[in-house]
Amino acid sequence: MDTAADLSRLLGPLRRAVLRSTRAAEGLPDLPDAQIELLRALSADGPLGTRAVAERLRVSPSTVSNLVRTMTAAGLVERHSSTTDLRTVDLSVTPGALELLERYDRAGRETLEQAMDKLPPGDRDTLTAAMPALARLVSTLGG
Repeated sequence: MDTAADLSRLLGPLRRAVLRSTRAAEGLPDLPDAQIELLRALSADGPLGTRAVAERLRVSPSTVSNLVRTMTAAGLVERHSSTTDLRTVDLSVTPGALELLERYDRAGRETLEQAMDKLPPGDRDTLTAAMPALARLVSTLGG
């Protein structure tokens, strides 16, 4: 058994299945994962500058700039002049985007709960027992 290969093959489809089910359950807009992660970063730690967001998401500042351009036009992110460096902008999440993120989180949790309820008790116990190891794995990977 190649655990790393198996886990690698399962993570993408699992994430996409949860997101697809979440969107369908709540009638949520089809936001790309990158936009959702940017909203998460800003809601947790914002307001932040473009470079700080890029570091948190481990992407280039130009990628963040492109995301922000689209998200600003959609009313999800606001730009403000930085209070510490007038050459830069700080990014913050809009109230509407916070509500949207809360709906994604609630629906995602409910979707997973419903799916897990259909699993045999032993599988649910195994998933519960694996949570600390998965959290450490994320931490080890720098997430």
